[in-house]
Amino acid sequence: MRAAFGKPLAERLQQRLAELQAAETLDDISRLPPARCHELSQDRKGQLAVDLVHPKRLIFEPDHNPLPRKPDGGLDWSHVTSICVIDIIDYH
Repeated sequence: MRAAFGKPLAERLQQRLAELQAAETLDDISRLPPARCHELSQDRKGQLAVDLVHPKRLIFEPDHNPLPRKPDGGLDWSHVTSICVIDIIDYH
C-alpha cells in the first residue's frame, strides 16, 4: 500500500479497513469525523464512503442481496454486515 499510495494514505487506509472489519454492522462506523461514513448520491447512488487523507475516500457498497431497507426505503445501516470495496478516489 505504501508504494501505491504513500505512507499517510496507506496508514489511514489500513485504519479504516480495520474499523470496517471490526464493526458488527455499518451502524458502528461513525458518521462524524474522522471516519465520516456517508452515503453517496447521483452516479454513485447505492455506494458509501469513509474519509481517508483529504481528498481521498474509500468507496464501498453493501454486499447484500437484497439490500436491507428501512420502511421508508432508505438503507438500514444496522443490518449491513458485509461490504465490497469499490475504489479509493477523490470523487469531487
